[in-house]
Amino acid sequence: MTTRVFTSPLFLGFDHLEQMIERATKTSSDGYPPYNIEQISPTGLRITLAVAGFTMDDLQITQEDNQLVIRGRQTEDVTGRVFLHRGIAARQFQRAFVMAEGIEVRGAWLDNGLLHVDLARPMPEPKVRTIEINRASAPTRISGLADDE
Repeated sequence: MTTRVFTSPLFLGFDHLEQMIERATKTSSDGYPPYNIEQISPTGLRITLAVAGFTMDDLQITQEDNQLVIRGRQTEDVTGRVFLHRGIAARQFQRAFVMAEGIEVRGAWLDNGLLHVDLARPMPEPKVRTIEINRASAPTRISGLADDE
């Protein structure tokens, strides 16, 4: 059951935001790999994923529209190896994070099995704009709206 958040007529043009929320709730609930999100400064965020066993060549980070997507695929080279017990399996993952408008990826690095991704969130500047009221006999129609048909 999906609850529509922005159904009030006071929320104009928030369809895109509602789609982002739906996408975020559909992300993998697998829980692998575990991650932290921390605020490292007033405008800085850091995502840290526990990716022990992955090399830099096994990991890929992409920004797809407003999503940060981190993928991992281990190459399994078992030639010449004999396992008496195999408890560490090579596995793959995909973890997606929905980012707000304006969030920038500053960099990423791998250190001791932890993948760190730094993000910057610029401080929004308040915007105030005065809208001029014109004298007109009838309202002007905007083309492309549903009422124009």
